[in-house]
Amino acid sequence: MERWRGRVALVTGASVGIGAAIAVELVRLGMKVVGCARDVGKIQKLAAECQSAGHPGVLVPFKCDLTNEEEILAMFAAIKEQHRGVDVCINNAGLAHPEPLLSGKTSSWKNMMDVNVFGLSICAREAYQSMKERHVDDGHIININSVCGHHVMPHADLHFYTATKFAVTALTEGLRQELRAENTHIRATSISPSLVKTEFPLRLYSNNPDIKARVFSAYKPLEAKDVVNAVIYVLSAPPHVQIGEVQMLATEQKS
Repeated sequence: MERWRGRVALVTGASVGIGAAIAVELVRLGMKVVGCARDVGKIQKLAAECQSAGHPGVLVPFKCDLTNEEEILAMFAAIKEQHRGVDVCINNAGLAHPEPLLSGKTSSWKNMMDVNVFGLSICAREAYQSMKERHVDDGHIININSVCGHHVMPHADLHFYTATKFAVTALTEGLRQELRAENTHIRATSISPSLVKTEFPLRLYSNNPDIKARVFSAYKPLEAKDVVNAVIYVLSAPPHVQIGEVQMLATEQKS
């Protein structure tokens, strides 16, 4: 990770869970991290904790609604003005609403598409353009995906969310192909964890405690730090290694 010291990373959804853990670890390793979320107060608290801990990097909080393209573009403009640009883009922000295909609300489906697909794609596009205009040839775009991007689970509440994550799988491979066609060494990676012990599944199943209890009793969930370790592994790979996909599975609990 030495080559990343002092360079700029954007982490979306950095206020809680996996995003917060990734942001703090990159700061600990000496990167300048722009952490964005709608709730910027939590990132400001994380930034103060990083400073108090004496981490060599810095966490820069930025308020951004990823469903609003104008806000995303304004964020990239601010990063360009204040930090020159983005060298690493980690598209971590994502959400799920328990809305089945046969009875779900269209507004919830649109919200998932806006964040999980459009927001991610806009950030990836703008990150690449930032790298290109500064002749950065070793940048990295990492999409935090899900095993739902590879398998359709027999849970109706997850089916539309699953469609958005299948899109992330296709988008990441599409990015890799387009980057290769541009003769660049910028890399694109999808990291696909299964159940992770964060606020995400708790919010998803908040209205259905029976499902939540069954899921958490059947599997030992991953921790946010496990996903962080996967991110560091990917970023630490030597230049000739392209890690396209990392799948991380929770283990079944012993009966």
